[in-house]
Amino acid sequence: MTEKAQKIYEKLKEEYPDVRCELNYETPLQLLVATVLSAQTTDRQVNRVTETLFQECPDLDHFLSLSQEELEEAIRSLGFYRTKARNLYLLFRVLADRFHGEVPQTMEELVSLPGVGRKTANVVLSNAFGVPAIAVDTHVFRVSNRIGLAHAGNVEETEKQLQKALDPEVWSMMHHLLIFHGRRCCSARSPQCERCVIAGECEQREEKKNAKVG
Repeated sequence: MTEKAQKIYEKLKEEYPDVRCELNYETPLQLLVATVLSAQTTDRQVNRVTETLFQECPDLDHFLSLSQEELEEAIRSLGFYRTKARNLYLLFRVLADRFHGEVPQTMEELVSLPGVGRKTANVVLSNAFGVPAIAVDTHVFRVSNRIGLAHAGNVEETEKQLQKALDPEVWSMMHHLLIFHGRRCCSARSPQCERCVIAGECEQREEKKNAKVG
């Protein structure tokens, strides 16, 4: 692990001792569903929807009993609910037909599911199955490129660069730490640099300071 990455990891871990996946779930299937629903939506909104949804549909058989229209109604309060309902409707059937009703445990198989990209697959792999993975969402992308852990123009290249900078055993934890920091301090529009615990390691902040001096 690079020296910079080690410092950032240690400081963020101390700042956020309660760090965890903020989506509520009990099974790999529930996590998969919740993560699909979380696109363009906050975890808090997803948790409100899944609190009822998972009570009514605790397993795949119950999900399979729902029509696409019923799924739409159940998740109507979320953004892009029609697209998400269509993807989930198809996803449940692929799980039943191709994977014997089980959530697959490889990246290749997970991204073959309707509505599942690398970010969703990495969330499921790391949180449900303990596989070292670093999911790059908007927070991870923004924060890691701001502070200089990555220098990338897209999420896939950011993921590759973070994997090189960090030891595999901390990938999953760092994913959560960067999300927490992005939500609580390093926001998109008004980052709170004056109270940031990793300000001393931030590349963008250093560039701004040098620009003012120049």
